[in-house]
Amino acid sequence: MENLKALACVVLVSLFFGACGGPAGQQDDNDEGKNVKPLLDSTKSALFQVGDELFSIPSPMQTAMLIKASGANYNSEMLNNPGAAGQYSTKVQKSLNLGIYGADLGYVTLYDQTQDAVSYINAAKKLADDLGVSSAFNPALIKRFQNNLGNKDSLLLLVSDAYMASDAYLKDNQREDISSLVLAGGWMEALYFATEVAKMANSPEINRRIGEQKNTLENLIKLLQKKANNEEYAELVDQLVDLYYMFDDVEYSYEYEKPSTDEEKKLTIINSGSVVNITEDQLNQISAKIKSIRNQIVG
Repeated sequence: MENLKALACVVLVSLFFGACGGPAGQQDDNDEGKNVKPLLDSTKSALFQVGDELFSIPSPMQTAMLIKASGANYNSEMLNNPGAAGQYSTKVQKSLNLGIYGADLGYVTLYDQTQDAVSYINAAKKLADDLGVSSAFNPALIKRFQNNLGNKDSLLLLVSDAYMASDAYLKDNQREDISSLVLAGGWMEALYFATEVAKMANSPEINRRIGEQKNTLENLIKLLQKKANNEEYAELVDQLVDLYYMFDDVEYSYEYEKPSTDEEKKLTIINSGSVVNITEDQLNQISAKIKSIRNQIVG
């Protein structure tokens, strides 16, 4: 793929947190002080096409950033143990947990937990090796990651630039089945984070974000149903359908307003928004179910 057309687009981890840099040997190891612009905004939703259908799935970074902004303290107990990477034996387990480790990596990076970040990138690389997608992990990128451990802004760029581009990487290499599962793992981990934080913090924004996942979950189920080709995969879909039933009474609507542009700052401002009505009982049911599904996956 011509070194991804002169860019080493590296799948760093789930939901395809990644980084795009120049070919190995042509990229400076330290990004501090550079005007580095993400090729793709990982805080936006990704569009995945299967056949003639498009599926929109939000980045886990959206939820992680919202949790950080809420004032919630760092909580390592929410994360999957990076030392567990060697215990996953099936392709479904490895792909889902690659997604989970990716969401964990984004979370620890936001909270400046640099040593934990190293553990999670190593766990993700272990699973990528097992899945045969280790070429997505450019050694030069990992070196850059390690050399920028004290620079959160650079780390966030490294963790997020290829969020959507990595889907193309896996598709170009006929690995759409892995792509879908990694996507699911990262999304579930982000929802798990949100529901755990919601138990401890009275945050209308986090509650709203949880309710917004009703439509996302429907899209995710449709995406996975296209790929469900074995019992383990089908069982995951069944579990997510059960979770979707718990969203049945959550009231959700999306109000579109035309974006505005700040020419001076060169910013596009999104004016659309969602309206969510979700009760405490609904939150508790959703929280219990996503925790159960997630814990079955991480073991």
